[in-house]
Amino acid sequence: MTTPAAKALRIPIDDEQAVSGPLMVPAQAHACYVFAHGAGAGMDHPFMEAMAHGLAAHGIATLRYQFPYMERGSKRTDAPPLAHAAVRAAVDEAARLVPTLPLIAGGKSFGGRMTSQAQAASPLPGVRGLVFVGFPLHPAKKPSEERGKHLSDVTCPMLFLQGTRDELADLGLVQALVDRLGSAATLHVFGDADHSFHVRVKSGRTDAEVMNSMVQAIAKWLDAIELVC
Repeated sequence: MTTPAAKALRIPIDDEQAVSGPLMVPAQAHACYVFAHGAGAGMDHPFMEAMAHGLAAHGIATLRYQFPYMERGSKRTDAPPLAHAAVRAAVDEAARLVPTLPLIAGGKSFGGRMTSQAQAASPLPGVRGLVFVGFPLHPAKKPSEERGKHLSDVTCPMLFLQGTRDELADLGLVQALVDRLGSAATLHVFGDADHSFHVRVKSGRTDAEVMNSMVQAIAKWLDAIELVC
């Protein structure tokens, strides 16, 4: 399949701020993932790009975007209200640009958590589900479920992609969280993957193979959930 060209966007957050973001829409797309980056790397990180290309091969469009702090070149993440505003602006832009496609939202680590907080506070218009690419349930070496409490206020389907070596998400705690969320939540576990979904040589797999499995998991989950209101 030919990789679709990405369209560069400027996404207004308010009267004074806007962020950049590429929209990639493959031929015969059947959904669009509004895909936020993690805390330490922006939308153009190779992981983000690889996932966007992988999803395109499965007929899933992506809108990646920067958070304002990343747009400014800062290392300090935005306060939640501003991050939530960026999430909402990106979702609104996706709805405007691809109005016929069902939307899902989420992101890598910090991006997924900020998206879920926004969704829990007030449902994102048009969003039919959330995909978390390594949900950061707690700080490293400080196991806790505190960061997942708001997920009980999310009513749309949720997919958790988690590695067994993720230091920011003890797998037992993630499993317990998903169990409590019930039928709304699906957990897909990647053996030996860390928070960046890197696997060691002794795992017998490569990072590229893990990435392929991840996009397949998202595509399969999308086929299983109800995308039409």
